[in-house]
Amino acid sequence: MTKTRILNPTRFPSPKPLRGGGDANFMEQLLLHCATAIDSNDAALTHQILWVLNNIAPPDGDSTQRLTSAFLRALLSRAVSKTPTLSSTISFLPPADELHRFSVVELAAFVDLTPWHRFGFIAANAAILTAVEGYSTVHIVDLSLTHCMQIPTLIDAMARRLNKPPPLLKLTVVSSSDDFPPFINISYEELGSKLVSFATTRNITMEFTIIPSTYSDGFSSLLQQLRIYPSSFNEALVVNCHMMLRYIPEETLTSSSSSLRTVFLKQLRSLNPRIVTLIEEDVDLTSEGLVNRLKSAFNYFWIPFDTTDTFMSEQRRWYEAEISWKIENVVAKEGAERVERTETKRRWIERMREAEFGGVRVKEEAVADVKAMLEEHAVGWGMKKEDDDESLVLTWKGHSVVFATVWVPI
Repeated sequence: MTKTRILNPTRFPSPKPLRGGGDANFMEQLLLHCATAIDSNDAALTHQILWVLNNIAPPDGDSTQRLTSAFLRALLSRAVSKTPTLSSTISFLPPADELHRFSVVELAAFVDLTPWHRFGFIAANAAILTAVEGYSTVHIVDLSLTHCMQIPTLIDAMARRLNKPPPLLKLTVVSSSDDFPPFINISYEELGSKLVSFATTRNITMEFTIIPSTYSDGFSSLLQQLRIYPSSFNEALVVNCHMMLRYIPEETLTSSSSSLRTVFLKQLRSLNPRIVTLIEEDVDLTSEGLVNRLKSAFNYFWIPFDTTDTFMSEQRRWYEAEISWKIENVVAKEGAERVERTETKRRWIERMREAEFGGVRVKEEAVADVKAMLEEHAVGWGMKKEDDDESLVLTWKGHSVVFATVWVPI
């Protein structure tokens, strides 16, 4: 790598025309130029562009500037890993906000700030209630990023709508779900105790099981336990996948054509679950090339930053710190350390069909409930139904954000 030099930013447009806020296209082009310079081992040009970005994208600016600042920090982290001397010549960035560790009450309120997660909760719960009607035991395997925040509303609905007495509810979680934000400040044993107590108030008997299992091997321990203790007579097995399958390694981490994602889905199919719900963010962050990956990420992560301007300052810091963590993982990490490997709706649908699952249309009742929920949030949130793949899609200003799909074995 060439020796680092401090240059004047004469090769780039002046930030002065950006009065009143950041220009997204201009910011994106600078970020892409910087990514190219880093991968080309051009330390001088990298330093120059980082200097320009720092001057036009303050971390406390408008949403575009805050977004760009998050990418700037991620690119600096990547650049320093390749050229450690950059850390001494580029010391302008303040420390990153630490990720907050939520109490259960705080996390429930945090999840309610936007429809990002609630959208999937509503769609999945409606499908689950329909699928398990008439069963005496319901076994839910909850692979969720939000630490069971979906479950209390499902318990409420089960108590109101299912047969009397309500079914025995078994809830199984994996202990590795605390590896990614949001983080909680209690153990899963404590969380399970709270959920069991809550279910009791709704006259539902609940069993809570924690299985040590990790995304890095495709949750093999979880699958093994489910095979050892198969569903009993009149027991409905439900697998709720809420923004967790993205962490299972995909093809670019393996030399074989069959990734752990494929293996996981096929083994899941062999368990013959009553229903599988799959909720994910609709973006491709799997490209091996940094420039393509950064471009895809920039054109997706503007959405959460754009939605936070009405948040209270503390809420916004918590929210944007989590998104910034994702951005740094996508941009600065490689190999097994790069765990944010989200795929598009189209690719997940292909995977599910290849694993011999068939799609089920999201119920109209759920559609109505989602519409009612969206009315509680800022103008800009919307929803669309995709008839060709029977999915429901959450949108922000017309852009796809999160999709919800429902699957059964075929």
